[in-house]
Amino acid sequence: MTTFADLGLSEDILKAIQDVGYTTPTPIQEQAIPYVLQGRDLLGCAQTGTGKTAGFVLPMLEILGSGRARARMPRSLILEPTRELAAQVAENFEKYGKYHKLSMALLIGGETMVEQIRALDSSVDVLIATPGRMLDLFERGKIMLADIKIFVIDEADRMLDMGFIPDVERISGLLPPLKQTLFFSATMPPEIRKLADRFLSNPKTVTVSPPASTGENVVQRLAVLDRESDWLKREALRFLLKRDDVKNAFIFCNRKRDVATLSKSLISHGFNAGALHGDMDQSNRTARLEKFRRNEIALLVCSDVAARGLDIDAVGHVFNFDVPFNAEDYVHRIGRTARAGLSGKAYTLVTPEDAKQIAAIEMLIKMTIDRETIEGLGDPRDEGGRHRHRKEERGHDRRQSPGRDSYSRRARDKASTHKPSPDSSTAPMKTTHAKPSLAKPQSTAGFDENLPAFLRRSPVIVKPKNKA
Repeated sequence: MTTFADLGLSEDILKAIQDVGYTTPTPIQEQAIPYVLQGRDLLGCAQTGTGKTAGFVLPMLEILGSGRARARMPRSLILEPTRELAAQVAENFEKYGKYHKLSMALLIGGETMVEQIRALDSSVDVLIATPGRMLDLFERGKIMLADIKIFVIDEADRMLDMGFIPDVERISGLLPPLKQTLFFSATMPPEIRKLADRFLSNPKTVTVSPPASTGENVVQRLAVLDRESDWLKREALRFLLKRDDVKNAFIFCNRKRDVATLSKSLISHGFNAGALHGDMDQSNRTARLEKFRRNEIALLVCSDVAARGLDIDAVGHVFNFDVPFNAEDYVHRIGRTARAGLSGKAYTLVTPEDAKQIAAIEMLIKMTIDRETIEGLGDPRDEGGRHRHRKEERGHDRRQSPGRDSYSRRARDKASTHKPSPDSSTAPMKTTHAKPSLAKPQSTAGFDENLPAFLRRSPVIVKPKNKA
């Protein structure tokens, strides 16, 4: 069995690794570290949670340990797509470089420039930055890049998704031609491969898993609903959270506005939830994330940008409230659970409109995800009437025209004088609030008529148990 000592790392680094509690390198570390120490360009394809960050941090500490930087002339540059990822890399350098005297600067948006400029005024060995803040400080004349020896482009596929590649290309053009470049991506579609060809020179390629595989310890399920309805999806999510007795979870939405709406809805129903999205200022994002790490928040409702690459162990569940627009994002989302050898569950709420995206996901991961159809969740009219349901579906929009409220009151008064017939579509449905249970597989006739055939693959029907 390979140990860290076999990889050519110095005693100081080995001691820091031992302090952290690691003894055996992960596959990406075992393969990448020797190549980086040889000074080779590297193309690494590995999912988040595989130890990729230490795969370049450890050999960089070894290489940079033999020299010192000059003021405003850093010797290495690491680009990350998000502030959270940049902060995590900085934590890795502090953790593994505790017995070295290397200096580091973290350049990210949402933080004051004063401290960052002050750090640059002294010597900086390791510069960790997001592309926007990096270019901003360069254009202000606060950074000189002529002495960069090692250039790391991390999470390249996310850089592409977020539109940062032009900034990355511009930054690369500012660096000296003779440098070592390390290029990492969780997936390797053709666009990323072309980018790697532009940035790298005769690289060694390290791939530790299929480019779009999901973790073996993740139990994946599709929770199939018979119609598109935000209210129904919220009810189904609450049902699953209670049924599985969820201790902590990431919950993903496609849109930032839905992150706030869903977190408020969960809180109003008694769940310990919080929101994390890109429009929050950095101090609030950091504080919210720390509360989740410390289990002070159990459910973190996120957007993809905010949660990409977050390294938090022991997260038991991931819920996709929305099916992701891109199939690759599904892999990244469910990779938030079942980390460090632990097991986890990933549920995706699916409606008939999502059939195309689910087909793309299953084609990408080369497996069929088990289905559970969820019935009997009740009707929104049981929680306060049709008008209340419509208001909730509008996201509690308060920007109504004058007279709208009085019109609604007149409509309610008129409706109250009309007694619906038993067969009327406005007759309220009965709901129960007993603890739900998993029913045995049974015929899905009737319910499945509303679903595309693709979503009817041998489902298990889940119903709230009726009260005795």
